[in-house]
This record gives sequence, C-alpha cells and structure tokens, in this order.
Amino acid sequence: MTVLEINARPDTRDPRVRIERLLDPGTATIAYDEPDAGVVTAHGRVDGVPTAVFATDPATSGGALGRDGCHAIAALYASAPARARAVVGIWHSGGARLAEGVASLDGVGSIFAAMTRASGRVSQVSVVLGPAAGGAAYGPALGDVVILGPQGRIFVTGPDVVRSVTGEDVDMARLGGPDPHGRRSGVAHVLCDEDEAALTSARDIVALLAAPRHVRPVADRPLRQLLPDSVRRAYDVGPVVSALLDGHTVELHEKWAPNITTTLGRLGGGSVGVLANNPLRLGGCLESASAEKAARFVRMCDAFGVPLVVLVDVPGYLPGVAQEWDGVVRRGAKLLHAFAEAKVPRVTVVTRKAFGGAYIAMNSRSLGATRVFAWPDAEVAVMGATAAVRITHRRQLAAVSDEERAELETVLAAQHEEQSGGIARAVELGLVDEVIDPDRTRSAVSAALADRVVVRGEHGNIPL
Repeated sequence: MTVLEINARPDTRDPRVRIERLLDPGTATIAYDEPDAGVVTAHGRVDGVPTAVFATDPATSGGALGRDGCHAIAALYASAPARARAVVGIWHSGGARLAEGVASLDGVGSIFAAMTRASGRVSQVSVVLGPAAGGAAYGPALGDVVILGPQGRIFVTGPDVVRSVTGEDVDMARLGGPDPHGRRSGVAHVLCDEDEAALTSARDIVALLAAPRHVRPVADRPLRQLLPDSVRRAYDVGPVVSALLDGHTVELHEKWAPNITTTLGRLGGGSVGVLANNPLRLGGCLESASAEKAARFVRMCDAFGVPLVVLVDVPGYLPGVAQEWDGVVRRGAKLLHAFAEAKVPRVTVVTRKAFGGAYIAMNSRSLGATRVFAWPDAEVAVMGATAAVRITHRRQLAAVSDEERAELETVLAAQHEEQSGGIARAVELGLVDEVIDPDRTRSAVSAALADRVVVRGEHGNIPL
C-alpha cells in the first residue's frame, strides 16, 4: 500500500481527491490504483472509524468498470469485516466496460456478491456524484444508505435507450436524478446540493452506524408545547424528533413516504434511530410505501446495533383500492417482521393515538418492544371511539334525526371509551409500562436505553 498523495489540481472529480475529502486528514492509504483501471481503493478513518473506500474514475472510460477494477472493489469488501467497520463507495460510472464484454459483467457481478456477503457485517454507504448507469446503478442500491449529489444520476438504461425502445422523451435528471429517486422511487436516502455536503453526510452516517455508542441518561426538554392543543390538528413531527435528540441529526428518505420519518442521531451521546409517524402527511397513516420505508430502517438499525425510539401517532392504515393493489398487506408485513425479528433495544412512546393494526406495527409490546410509554391524553384502541360507535351502533344512529345523531354519537363514544379502557386498560395488561408527562420523555427514553445490553441482529440488510 502507498500513502495517498494529492497534487494541487483543480479536478474535484479525481477519485483520489474525493477519497481524501472523505477520510480524516492524513489517514488515507492507497490499496489499489492501477493505470486505466477506472477505480481507486484505499483505507483510512472517518471520524476515527476504520473505513475502506473506493472511488470510480470518470476520466477513465467514463468511470466504466473492467474486470480488474471490479475485482479490486470486491477484494476491498472481502477484507472489510476484518479491517474496517464501514465501506464507502463513491460512484461516478457508466457501468460495465463494453469492450470487455462478458468479462466485465462477471466482474460487476463479483462486486454485487461481495457487497451481499458483507451486508449487515459492515455498514455500506454509497455516494453518487455523477451518472451511475447499468451495473453501477445496482452497486449503490445494494448498500445501506444511498447519498445523491447534485449531479448524481442513477438509472439502469440511459435516456437514449429509453427513447429508442419506449419512445419516451426524458433526460438524465428526470430519469434518475434527485427528484425521481428522492421523492418517487425511494432509491436515494439523502439528497445534497453540493458534492462536499454529500461527502460530509457520508461521514455523519458512518459515525452513527459503524460506531454506535451507548446511550446515557439525559436532562429533559419541553416537548408538550410542540404539539397543538387540539387533537384534530395536524403537526410536523420533525421538531419533536429534533427536541428529543441531542443535536445534529440525519433524516433518511425525507421526501419519500413523508408520512413517516426515519432519522439517525444521538441521545445521551449514543447512536439511536428514531421512527415517527408524521401527522402533517396523510394524517400520519401507515400505507404501503411508508411501511416498507420503516421496515428497511428498522432492519438497518438492528443489523448495526443501533437502538430504536418509536414515536407513535397513527390513526391506522390508509384505506383504499389503490393501497390494496399497491401491496399494503405484503409491504406492511415487512414492518411487522422487522420489529418482531429485531434484537436491539427499542422504546415506544405513544404521543396522541395508536389505532388498529398500525398500533401493532409501530413497535407494540406484542412485537417485543423493550419499553412502552404513553403521554397522558394518548388513545390506544382498535379504532377511534366515534368511528367505532358508527359501526357498532349504526342501526341506532340511523333511526334518529341528523340533529340528534351528533349528540348520540358523543354519548356513545364516551361510553365506548370507558368500556374499552384505553390507556388505563393497556397499563393494566402490561402493554404500556408507564404514562409519562410529555416533558419527561427524554429522560424516560434515555433511562430505558441506558441500562440495556445492545445485541446486533444476525441478518443482512437486503434492499426492500
């Protein structure tokens, strides 16, 4: 190996420059840098974490990968579990080299196999700073987190091929840029306006995933004031998550399925993942995309020993023909499976409501939650009281006038709440451990996590 040396040159696309900017100063050591290979690999540290890194070279055959370069990347992944705690891939590549034919395809396949074998053993962060096409599109997607720079483009087939085969007129940005992959497909976890910001995000994620530290008890902050007084009013859960955590956070999939948020951060200095319903979007309902998004996040945190905090304010699953046809049963089952399988400590806080199947899916006691807290006014039920009486007393309600119906619904709903028991009944059954003041949430959650032995899940992190 040779120590990385960078000449003073303006080309920020140079793979050596990109590697140097990612790693801690003075820690980069080159592992592979052969002429015309189209890739450079190295070892170093990110925020002190031993990290393996590779970067494709867009100045060499457009970053297209030949068999030798592919084998160098595969070798880096093979050695990573013994030498590193994270692998960062910096992608700017046209995919397999056409001139090498099937040999280059075999080489790209060896990368995929090596990434899969390393999945769940070392964290894998993909930073896409230019077009990543063909085989170079699947490489980033096999990692744990995909970060897309301003010129990042991910697509299996480029605009020219799409145009010739389907007749669709599309450019690279609309086909595989930040909007389609950040908002529609869910391929990109983090979108960045500058390449430097993309590399900084990669550093943050490596520090949180690859070197999680234990949570320590923390002082409280006011959280009650962050929710509106009326339970019928929507609100953005983002400020609640920020107030719960210590400081700087990284939200994943911010624009995709925004009715649920997935955030990495620290609580009491330790890494945690926060999963939270967001009532500002679709009322916080779970649906097919958000269930899948949440399931992948839970599995990722479990694989790397990152404890989970789940903030619940969910009215249920979003109803409708489109949801059923979109696989809400299949995709919702992934979230149930992810929580039921998870071994990391995971604490649930019901802030306003948890109804129906969504109550179960959001880290309920039945799925193995470590601790379950609820705020004093929270509701836990099969469904809201008013909706329930409209079903159970529909004949009685239909027999009265419109003026009488509203008053009767109110009376019946109050009776239903008293009979079903709500939070009090959940506490009696041991399904909720404690009703806490909202402003005591930080201390309660951190205390619940502080004395826990963190065990990592024994599984990979398959793309969902």
